[in-house]
Amino acid sequence: MAPRPPRLYFSFRSPYSWLAVERLTRALHRPQEALEFIPYWDPDSRTEAALTAAGGAFHYVQMSKPKHLYLLQDAKRLARRLDLPMRWPIDVDPWWELPHLGFLAARERGAGEAFYREVIAARWHRGEDVCTPEVLAGVAERAGVDPAVVLGAVDDDGVRAAGVDCLMRAYDDDIFGIPYLRIGPHRFWGYDRVDDFLAAYADRSGVPARPAEPVPAGAGGYDTDTGGGCG
Repeated sequence: MAPRPPRLYFSFRSPYSWLAVERLTRALHRPQEALEFIPYWDPDSRTEAALTAAGGAFHYVQMSKPKHLYLLQDAKRLARRLDLPMRWPIDVDPWWELPHLGFLAARERGAGEAFYREVIAARWHRGEDVCTPEVLAGVAERAGVDPAVVLGAVDDDGVRAAGVDCLMRAYDDDIFGIPYLRIGPHRFWGYDRVDDFLAAYADRSGVPARPAEPVPAGAGGYDTDTGGGCG
């Protein structure tokens, strides 16, 4: 049996996911060609019911307000270190199915990489609410995808099932925080483990990666209990 490809669990909600993918991009150029990107998000009631029926659950635990305020500062500090523009988005009753299922629908049509980039630009560079149809329609257009396909993903039973499969895989892989990388038996959780992952990737593939930028101590992930946690 062929080994499973390296995989990244990511979330559009998480600044640390965005920043980790930026570092992977600088090291691997096009990480979506080298890694399997698997979306991970807070499920709505329909997705959660289907996930429970499949025998899974959502491991992530919401963070405290003090931790959220800390990550506001931390994420901005890390973005400056990478020379990236950042505007903190304001999420008002976000429906995370919209961008994440939209990503799956775009990827089915060969536009997953472009859609990912446009969501990131809208959310983290311009501070837009990517959980609204108006913003996501613009994202889809710029990515070269029919907005009706992206916005209709939440009502598409096939895309819904694919989304549940993503969260079920996260459950089976014991994913509790984002970003989370796996290669073979090795697991790497958080922004500050990107270099360790790249070393393991180089060992496995025989292709040396360009080193990613160094990370200050304490930079973490979409997590439950360490410094730099994200939601």
